[in-house]
Amino acid sequence: MEVAIFSSTPYERQYLEEANKAENHMLKYVDVSLDTSTVELAAGHGAVCVFVNDKADAEVLEALHKGGTRLVALRCTGFNNVDIEAAARLGIKVVRVVNYSPNSVAEHAVALLLAINRKVHRAYNRTRDSNFSLDGLIGFDLCGKTVAVVGTGKIGCVFARIMIGFGCRVIGYDPFPSPQFEALGVRYAAPGEIGEKADIISLHCPLTPQTHHIINSQTLQRAKPGALLVNTSRGGLVDTEAVIEALKSGRLGGLAIDVYEQEASLFFRDLSSEIITDDIFQRLVSFPNVIVTGHQAYLTREALTTICETTLRSVTAFEANQPLENEVKVG
Repeated sequence: MEVAIFSSTPYERQYLEEANKAENHMLKYVDVSLDTSTVELAAGHGAVCVFVNDKADAEVLEALHKGGTRLVALRCTGFNNVDIEAAARLGIKVVRVVNYSPNSVAEHAVALLLAINRKVHRAYNRTRDSNFSLDGLIGFDLCGKTVAVVGTGKIGCVFARIMIGFGCRVIGYDPFPSPQFEALGVRYAAPGEIGEKADIISLHCPLTPQTHHIINSQTLQRAKPGALLVNTSRGGLVDTEAVIEALKSGRLGGLAIDVYEQEASLFFRDLSSEIITDDIFQRLVSFPNVIVTGHQAYLTREALTTICETTLRSVTAFEANQPLENEVKVG
């Protein structure tokens, strides 16, 4: 089957080519994001393969349908960038990667937490300049601290297990309680408990209309002074301007993010020789107690292998008119 792969990168292609040895599809690599201005590049391809910042709204899906596309394969777990109802109306199937490596994302969240708490980013820059002063680098022991895990699916459970290993007290929040989470010997938070007790809040929930800006000015006002916030899920979970105000006031002690609400115009490209015109992002990264990585939490060999194999197997199943194990359906 002919597959147009949008937002493709050189490091992904070797994994896609390896996975395709067993599937034998015709892969066309497109190094730009899918949107209304690039959708014509998919014309004649029965399937398109997209990533987190590709845009597959109703307008794009209609153009894809006219061009002969009948399958949208997400090489990620989240599908907030696809209009599922429009796809169903057009008869376009949508598949995703339900489970690739929860360890990769959870471990990166821990890495960000350790770095922002122990000021690793600042220490790294200092020692490169032969500055070995320790002023301003004081952190705190994780042992004994309260960690709130918002979203207790596979990734949240792995993150919670790691935090338990550090000796932390772990509480969770999720409208759909997980027996696997509770089996770790932890519990779900009582109303208001996260704001009162959480020294660390880590976000692991999907982006939905209900979770959009789940971290906002109201929730931040209730946060424990000096709390650290980690987000490796989706940028839209956080109201960035509200976070900036909380950082300025000292209510928020630090922020470590791998995702950003307006990341589509920034991430996955080299902008080191350009002027970044996103004033909110520029304000954010000006804080010494903020760490930003460019949506790399998933980026391990194990995760890339599983993502590519799962995605191309779904394309094969679609081509053979077989049941789609990882199909995203309306509702």
